[in-house]
Amino acid sequence: MPKIPFTGGCACGAIRYECAAEPLVMFCCHCRDCQQASGGPYAPAILVPAKSFRITQGTPKYYTTRHGSGQTHTRGFCPECGSRLFGAVDPSAPFAGIVASSLDDPSWYRPKFDIFTCEAQPWDFLNPDLPKFAEYAPFDELK
Repeated sequence: MPKIPFTGGCACGAIRYECAAEPLVMFCCHCRDCQQASGGPYAPAILVPAKSFRITQGTPKYYTTRHGSGQTHTRGFCPECGSRLFGAVDPSAPFAGIVASSLDDPSWYRPKFDIFTCEAQPWDFLNPDLPKFAEYAPFDELK
């Protein structure tokens, strides 16, 4: 687990954030939206309590897409360098999502499962030791 608080930011340093709580869960999202936003086969995601997350520097831009499941997904990124950082931060929501590659020290990231494997690319090697979910993981997996 990370040393609390843990921090992260974008490639150019314009946006910085910190989180004052341990992650709720870590996973790999293989949805098409995450593929297109990351330029890779999946997004390494971390959910944290929303009230523990705060932007400490800069003003991110947000972009919202609608997934085939009907859900919307809003991602925050740096308007200067384009780095994808996190989901829209809503303090009334129970959690916030952080892209693990934006962490200052991503070495502690340990995914617990894969989601949206129904959209995973055939050339992507998915860790055979992780549980797989065609779409969202059941709520009990988030504990």
